[in-house]
Amino acid sequence: MLAQQRQSAILELIRQRGGVRVSHLVTRFGVSDMTIRRDLEVLAERGLIDKVHGGATLAGPGSAEEPGFAAKSIRQRDEKRAIAARAAALVEPGMAIALSAGTTTAALATLLADVRGLTVVTNSIPVADALYADPRADRTVVLTGGIRTPSDALTGPVAEAAVSTLNVDVLFLGVHGMSPRTGFTTPNLLEAGINRRLVHAARRLVVLADHTKWETIGIATIAPLADADVLVTDAGLDPAARAPLAEQVGDLVVVEV
Repeated sequence: MLAQQRQSAILELIRQRGGVRVSHLVTRFGVSDMTIRRDLEVLAERGLIDKVHGGATLAGPGSAEEPGFAAKSIRQRDEKRAIAARAAALVEPGMAIALSAGTTTAALATLLADVRGLTVVTNSIPVADALYADPRADRTVVLTGGIRTPSDALTGPVAEAAVSTLNVDVLFLGVHGMSPRTGFTTPNLLEAGINRRLVHAARRLVVLADHTKWETIGIATIAPLADADVLVTDAGLDPAARAPLAEQVGDLVVVEV
């Protein structure tokens, strides 16, 4: 087997498993430890993998990498549904609320059919679609215009202008990542701008973030952790994360899945 073929096979294994050990690759390909380490070095230099002690893992996403809505919608489905159900309990008849773009906020939108007299402001095409699919005569949906992102968010100056004069009772904010150092973040600079406007427009901020968002960092900060009146996450959250989150957010809500 040529080196290039072997490296392609190694990369495919890492993509399937998330990571491999050098000893396993030596046995599988029948080559020396040194040969495998050279192969891993080549893949690491190309940015395809991360070398770790005794093996390698798939390279983590960059802080500006943004998966599309469809790709994100199949991740942590049960966790997102549980988070959305808990968030729906915070919505009362007659409220004006905002829902940012995101798969968890889209899940929340599907649970609002029975709430009377809602006004919903959103920059999310899937959120608006979910609300339009189950219309109510006493509900108003305000969809901003703007530039569409891979997350199906509408962003940019048009979207920001649409939100700038509005005031809502609660913003339900979906985020790409959260950490004590960077706060709540997104990999999209334009999306950060409209999300900051939504935060400013809201009397209360409720952040919806499943456990995988912990210590994931996007390129742009939307708001510090302390700005969140409520953070709804799931029980998969690292136990070590609960204390620092509870210290900074107003109310940490952890739901069982």
